[in-house]
This record gives sequence, C-alpha cells and structure tokens, in this order.
Amino acid sequence: MKKDKKAIIYQLMPRWFTNCNEKCVPNGTIKQNGVGKFNDIDDGKLRSIKSLGATHVWYTGILEHATATDYSRQGITPCNPHVVKGKAGSPYAIRDYYDVCPDLAVKVKNRMAEFEALVERTHRAGLKVIIDFVPNHVAREYESDARPSGIKDLGEGDNPMMFFDPKNNFYYITGQEFSPHGVDLASGGNAYHEFPAKATGNDCFTASPDRDDWYETVKLNYGVDPWNGSTHFDPIPPTWVKMLDILKFWTSKQVDGFRCDMAHMVPVAFWHWAIAQIKEINPDMVFIAEIYDVSLYRSYIYDGGFDYLYDKVTLYDTLRGIMCNGWPASDLTRCWQTVEGISDHMLNFLENHDEQRIASQQFCGEPWQALPALVVSATMSRCPFMVYAGQELGEKAADAEGYSGMDGRTTIFDYWSIPTLRRWHQGKPLAEERQLRAMYRKILRLCNSEKTLAEGDFFDLMYVNQDTLDTQRQYAFLRHCNGEMTLIVANFGDQDIDSIVRIPQHALDCAQMIHGKYECKELLSDETQTAVLTGDTTLPVHIAPHQAAIWRFTLKN
Repeated sequence: MKKDKKAIIYQLMPRWFTNCNEKCVPNGTIKQNGVGKFNDIDDGKLRSIKSLGATHVWYTGILEHATATDYSRQGITPCNPHVVKGKAGSPYAIRDYYDVCPDLAVKVKNRMAEFEALVERTHRAGLKVIIDFVPNHVAREYESDARPSGIKDLGEGDNPMMFFDPKNNFYYITGQEFSPHGVDLASGGNAYHEFPAKATGNDCFTASPDRDDWYETVKLNYGVDPWNGSTHFDPIPPTWVKMLDILKFWTSKQVDGFRCDMAHMVPVAFWHWAIAQIKEINPDMVFIAEIYDVSLYRSYIYDGGFDYLYDKVTLYDTLRGIMCNGWPASDLTRCWQTVEGISDHMLNFLENHDEQRIASQQFCGEPWQALPALVVSATMSRCPFMVYAGQELGEKAADAEGYSGMDGRTTIFDYWSIPTLRRWHQGKPLAEERQLRAMYRKILRLCNSEKTLAEGDFFDLMYVNQDTLDTQRQYAFLRHCNGEMTLIVANFGDQDIDSIVRIPQHALDCAQMIHGKYECKELLSDETQTAVLTGDTTLPVHIAPHQAAIWRFTLKN
C-alpha cells in the first residue's frame, strides 16, 4: 500500500448488503427472507462505494461456513443444525477454507467463478479486496471437499487419544462426549454426536462449553500446550503448513488483503513464519489483525509482520466512553500516547459487525451525535479508517432478526435485509440518510485529498488549551506536512463552542509554518477566516453541539 494513500475500508456482508426483501421474518429461511448475491454487487454499487472515498472493500462472510440451509441437491453435505447458530450460520464457523459460501451464488455450482468475477469487478472500480482469514477455529463439522489435490484436510492424521499432540490439528477432550450446556443436540437420527469432544474455539478446553461460548466452533492447535503454555514449533506443526496453504490459495485468487479473525489467539511465531512467505508472493498483500490486547500490539507488528491492528481497546472504547459514559475528551491524548510510534499500524473504526450501531438505542440513538468521533477517528493519523455498510446512512439495527436479538447489532447469523441500504439501493433514501451520507463522503474524501490528513504528522494541542476549551467535551489537534497545516477541533458537548484555540510556536516549528497572514478555510462548511501566525497564535472558533471543524491554513500572498 502506498505510503501517501490513506486506506478507507468499506466493510460489507454480501449476505445482506443487497437483499431488498421488505418482509423478512425472524428466524426466516433463505427462501422466506432472501439473501444477497456476489452478482448483485455490480459496477454501479461499487462506484457508489468508491465515491464515498473508499479504497478497499472488506467482503465479510465469503468463506463457506456452517449453515442450516440444505444444499444437498447441489452436492454439498448438509450441516447438523444443532451446531449452527441461526439459520444462516456464523461466517466465523468455517466449514471449508477452500470454498465460498453457496448462499452468495446465483448458480451454486458456479460459486467460485462468481466470486472471482466480483474480485475482478472490484478491481476494475479502483478498489482493493479484503476477505476474512479465520485461523483460530473452524466449524464443528469442518470438512473440505474443495481442497486442491495433495492437500491434507484438517484433522486428517490426528490422534484423538491425545488431548495435546503438536502433530494434531485439534485438541481432544479424551474419553468424553461433546455436551454443551444449554444447547439442544437433539436425539435419534438427527442428533449431533462428537466423541471425543474437541476443544471449543474461545479456548474452552472442556467437553461442556456454555451456550454463550463459541460452541459451534473447534479450536485449532498451533503447537501450544494449553495446560502449561509450552510451545512446540520445531518441527513446524502440521496446522501451520495447512493454514499457509490456505493463505496461498486465496492469494492466488487475486485478493489484496486478509482481515485475520482473533489473530491474538494464534501464536505470533506462526504469523512471523506465514506472513513473510505470503509477502514473498505478493509484497503488497495487507494483513489486518483483530486484536484486543494492547500489550501484544508491538509484537504482532514487529515480530508477527502485521500491517494493521484493530484499535478497539484504545481509540474506539475511548470515543464511545466520551459519547456515552461521560469520559473526558482529553482522554484522547492517552490514546495516541499508547500507540505512539505504531500509530500508522492501527485501524480505526466506529462500527463493525461485532459492535453496536452508532444510531442504535444501545449506543447514541441517532447518527449525527457521533460526527465529532467520526472526524477524530478518521483524521487523527495516517492509519486506515473503516466504515461498516449502513453506518453512512444511520442504520439503527432495530430488529430482532432471529438468533440475534434486538441488541443494536446487524445480525451475522440470520438471513436479513437492512432498511437503510435497501432504500439506498432502490433510490429512495430518506432525506436525513442522504444528508448523512453526503457528510461521510465529504469527510472520507478529505482523508486523501488533503495532504496533511493523508501523509501528515500529528500534534496534540490540549496541553496549551486547558483554559480555553472545555477538556471534558472538546478536543483539538493539528495535522501537518511539509509546511502545510490543518487544525481539527471536535465538540462532543451539547453546547456551542465560542472560544479560541491556542497554537503555540512549537507547533508552528514542527509544522514548518512561516509567520504571516493565512486564509483559514473550514473544509466541512466552506467558511473562511483570516489568521496571523506570529509566535503563539490564537484562532477564534465557533462549533455547534456534536459537530467538528477542519481548518486548512493557506499562506496569503
């Protein structure tokens, strides 16, 4: 990825992205509720995504995963529904790493070709393709019927009499039947039986995980003995080799990056070994780690080789705390200090498939209140920023879709349709949806049209504005690059700001700004004012509640 290009990632689930069924029913089947297809994501929809300022599309739920839908007529062995969450199934309970989800194909037997055509269309639109790589766990009934000749399947050759063996792909709870608490495995011919039980994906090393555990998944063994933490990486464990083969397979499909699910649950040594080999094939391949342990950040970048890491537990959690829980806006200073030196390797976001929608009643209740958070998250550094499909339209996720209840999230388990996206695709968006999307478009496009935002360094202004701004509700910083400077001020409060922002001489020195008269253009409203930079400088600011401002400084002749 070019260093002068800030990645803007648009995450979407093909399953619901283009599904325009207005009469979905909770727990509905694919026949009742419908499902989006690869082919539905056509040139026009990709141009629309590109127009937002996106550079990448993360297609979520591509790999074949466990589902309650029966494709036996198409030659696919049905899954036992008792170890599937929801009718559609979790896209993170992978059933075949070498295949794509049959739900997403118009012609099931042509599903891989339809995916390959989507990749080609996406590239033709000037966008890059990211897909999931799910390395930590697989579906209970994992069995690849699409793997290339000569590739051994996961579990093939395992010794199920051993709880841990570095040569095994799975951990076996020897002598015990799989019997999860609170989960009906049925009886008779339709019952699900697993003996010996395999360990569950969320590091649950028991035959009886709870319903809230990832009971539908099985933990993969990378050569780590969970009882004592000892590692057995020499010789290279078979799981490493099999997972590298999977990465090579998808690299050959011309994808441009992998979002690696729960990457911190897989040893960093594996990533070091695997990522280097994939980058020998494609040096531009991007690896994104879903990771929630700040203490591991630097190791997974410098030792593991990841390009980007989720910045949930620092920036996302802090922004949510400011918006919802009364945290002071000045806590944002701690965020950049935590990732200082690695900020370019973070991935910022306000929504994704695991988090509640901003406009949901469980979060802000309406989308505009998050505008200052959007501006801060998107412009604070050179790192990528991610948008979740529907976020730009104010999707509320107000439905109880089936396996997913009314939890403020868009379901990943059920067949469903998203009201805001449905209206957009039909050319009938509500006025407020159109307005919100226009604002997202303006902000996201600025991330690459403004050199300071795409390439510039960061300078926190809060240390000189303790008495000019309300540090509980306001935050100010600069981005600067080769004598150019942009000032960003966010107002998280319910009151107007009528104040000044101090810009010290030290900041001007860092930004290489010469003294003189400057035009200051506010890039969201196009309003202008004049500022004179002479040593320590003050700039008057007026910002409405739950708004932000981005001022570009241009030297006057």
